Amino acid sequence: MSLHDADTQMKHDRQIAYWLFTVAGFVVLMVLVGGLTRLTDSGLSITEWEPIRGAIPPLSQAAWDLAFEKYQQIPEFTLINHAMTLQEFKVIYWWEWAHRFLGRIVGLVFLLPFLVFLLQGKLARHRIAPLLGLFALGGLQGFMGWYMVQSGLSERVDVSQYRLAAHFGLALIIFSWSFWLGLSHWKGTAIRPETGRQVSFAGMLTLFIFLQCLLGALVAGTKAGLSYNTWPLMDGDFIPDGLIEPGTSILINVLENLTTIQFNHRMTAYILLALVLFEFVRRYRTAPGSAETKSARNLFAIVCLQAGVGIATLLYMVPISLGALHQVMAVIVLGFGVFHLHRLRFPIRVSNNIE
Repeated sequence: MSLHDADTQMKHDRQIAYWLFTVAGFVVLMVLVGGLTRLTDSGLSITEWEPIRGAIPPLSQAAWDLAFEKYQQIPEFTLINHAMTLQEFKVIYWWEWAHRFLGRIVGLVFLLPFLVFLLQGKLARHRIAPLLGLFALGGLQGFMGWYMVQSGLSERVDVSQYRLAAHFGLALIIFSWSFWLGLSHWKGTAIRPETGRQVSFAGMLTLFIFLQCLLGALVAGTKAGLSYNTWPLMDGDFIPDGLIEPGTSILINVLENLTTIQFNHRMTAYILLALVLFEFVRRYRTAPGSAETKSARNLFAIVCLQAGVGIATLLYMVPISLGALHQVMAVIVLGFGVFHLHRLRFPIRVSNNIE
């Protein structure tokens, strides 16, 4: 490849990187709006899934009356919100509509530039398949969102915590994949990817952050954050009673026991904090000024900040502002983990010398 061709390819890669970072940013925004939708108990206000026609909200009094009438037929209204007025319904409707509409926008933010880059020949052939896979995950996420909502329309007054965790987990995968591909385009092509224990440990850290996010989704889905609002003790003990209910399996307690769910989320937070501290200290001792040490330091700092937000959210009994901040911070922490892993995996850049 000539110098001119290499320079042209670098410019193309930068354009693609900006696009993928934008997609990842929109996913973060989507998570924030989704968190606000959940915290305002708005997620069941739209009882149908209409991918095309659903983009248009009610535009007449008759349309609003029909939407409200459909909501009045589900258990959340009959058992909890039976005194709700049409004006109150509109508030929760707009939250859910905004969340779904933003999902459509994210799809367009991905698809339209992808088609332009493809027609312009700026996408390397070996990078098309991962991008198509990312788009397919976006479509699956739309279905997963409806599958989650569906669980709260007949026999429950809220959505299944399992489906909520799956919906959130898929959003995290889409974000991580977009961010990873963006970093790959931004940094250029590595001579060879690094392997070994250090890369494996960074990968384990990233997976552990992902696991902690899923445990947080279980807390959110069961409202376990409202059960013990003290820290560092739970009901006066570090290890509270009732972690294992008699006659039930360990797995059921992990997934459905409010005490166990909150306890596990706390313990994994402590473990994660210790792991990222270990990673930072180890790198600081060997190469204090290296780019890898800086990314480990930043990861440790953001985990500490998230821990503080989590504690405050717990102590103040999950106010909407802190609850939403804690959720979106989880995605940001994962982003720092992905960045650290990518820096270790691909430390050598050819098309540019960015550090």
